[in-house]
Amino acid sequence: MILPHKISTLLYCFNPEGEILLLERAQEPNLGLWSPCGGKLKTGVGESPHACAIREAREEMGLVLSAADLHLAGIVSEEGYEGQSHWLMFLFEVTRPVCQLPPPHREGRFALVKPEDLHTLALPQTDRDRIWPWFFEYRGGFFAAHCTCHGDGRYEWVLEEGHPGRGPGKATEAGAHFS
Repeated sequence: MILPHKISTLLYCFNPEGEILLLERAQEPNLGLWSPCGGKLKTGVGESPHACAIREAREEMGLVLSAADLHLAGIVSEEGYEGQSHWLMFLFEVTRPVCQLPPPHREGRFALVKPEDLHTLALPQTDRDRIWPWFFEYRGGFFAAHCTCHGDGRYEWVLEEGHPGRGPGKATEAGAHFS
């Protein structure tokens, strides 16, 4: 199916207690659902996935990061998502803990959530079914996955690569502060 291809980054942030920073989206895609914050690459200017993640952290959370603060945790491609586009997503874990909740903005509002409570939230189905489980299974390492999104609502997943890490991420004691 010929559809536009969108490239994005997602930022997986944790506080010192291990809670996940999530955004309840006030806009499409995923309006009303909880997800890590992030955004689309500016492909017209040749923006890299790392540069996009750094820019989105500043724009959406007021968080100043460098490439050294990011760990590429995964790459997920979604073919025919909602029949509207293909997605290529770079999943980054922020390696410094976040120390405060960012204020709400046009993209939505933030909350800190315990990993064991993820199942209680309204999440995109692809996140709930595969992306979050694989993120935690390979946390600190890397995974790559592909999802074929069928018109009848079925999702067909293939884990293309998976390298377990050494425990729960690489967060340092310094902490990340919002401006």
